Amino acid sequence: MEQLSKGPIQPLRLGPDSRFTFRCHKDVKCFTQCCRGINIILTPYDIIRLKNRLGLSSEQFLSLYTELQMLEKTDVPVVTLKLLEEENAETEKKACPFVKPEGCMVYEDRPTSCRYYPLGVASLAYKDDPAGEEFFFMVREAHCLGFAEDRSWTVLEWRQDQGVDVHDRINAQWADLIVRKRSFPPNMLWTDKTKQMFFLASYNIDKFRTFVFESSFLKRYPADAQTLDSIKNDEVALLEFGLKWLKGLLFKEGDSKTAEQKQG
Repeated sequence: MEQLSKGPIQPLRLGPDSRFTFRCHKDVKCFTQCCRGINIILTPYDIIRLKNRLGLSSEQFLSLYTELQMLEKTDVPVVTLKLLEEENAETEKKACPFVKPEGCMVYEDRPTSCRYYPLGVASLAYKDDPAGEEFFFMVREAHCLGFAEDRSWTVLEWRQDQGVDVHDRINAQWADLIVRKRSFPPNMLWTDKTKQMFFLASYNIDKFRTFVFESSFLKRYPADAQTLDSIKNDEVALLEFGLKWLKGLLFKEGDSKTAEQKQG
């Protein structure tokens, strides 16, 4: 989830019932142009969907298809999709590794940002009810001809049609962690070990499972039999378990200590 920069010009804020006209299909002249020269932050659920689609472990997928970045103004580690040089490309822009002239190779499992397009989602700051500060905005690129199409949507209808509502529900705790961290003073930085824990639980789901079941983790953080069975067999359940653990660890929820106290 990106926070908008403060400046004199802000995009029009849209709500769930805001209406727009848009449709993308292979007969639109700009088809797949939005898959080039992009910066796509991958969410935890994106990693699960894509690595399973490609038959890779999370570690293999991260190594082959992502790059590590520190999210602006938070110093939180996130992963972005690694773009590739195209052979015989007409432009110098790098492209998504999964785009072909006929379209997206992983369309059914495409990232959350791709599902949102041409919408964006943002959050101003963390409050007791962070969802109340979330809003949407339109991403209008000069090359995009999809706005000239005749299909009308509300923001809510678009999110449901593209399946992004499911992605947002699963990624909600992760997004909340980032928004909370953004509300901290700039000098309150996470230690390297804290960043490693955040990265492990957020992105490397296979390694996190090993960490939970093959280390002393469950002695320090016991879980009931039903939870153990669920997280052993369901990656989404394991992801949500890990994010809940991170929230307690990093922000003193429940009876957990801070990350630095635990490390000490």
